[in-house]
Amino acid sequence: MPVIKYSRQREAIKEYLAQTKEHPTADTVYMHIRKSYPNISLGTVYRNLNMLAEQGEVLKLNCQDGSDRYDGNPKPHYHFLCNKCGRVVDLEMESIEHINVIAGAGFDGRIEGHITFFYGLCPDCKE
Repeated sequence: MPVIKYSRQREAIKEYLAQTKEHPTADTVYMHIRKSYPNISLGTVYRNLNMLAEQGEVLKLNCQDGSDRYDGNPKPHYHFLCNKCGRVVDLEMESIEHINVIAGAGFDGRIEGHITFFYGLCPDCKE
């Protein structure tokens, strides 16, 4: 595995994602990072987000509207996607890792994980 050179811009992206509870798109990350790095390109933000996701340092969430969202918390957890406004929210809930066993019961392969999204209306859209 090649050694990845340190990048202040990549660290700034990672820090931004770690401090926000939002699940921003690459465009949103770009707009925030440009405040500190005005010469950064959108392509650089995309490349760094993809690299961080490949390394497991951030989560890349493929949303139902076709957009990718990024989460600075790479630990296993679940997400809620609002069908009306597109908001993505972390759900505070007990683990449902046991569904891997249930899914594997009638499957000859090996289940190694799952991705689960919950859909509906967020509290703001429910009103």
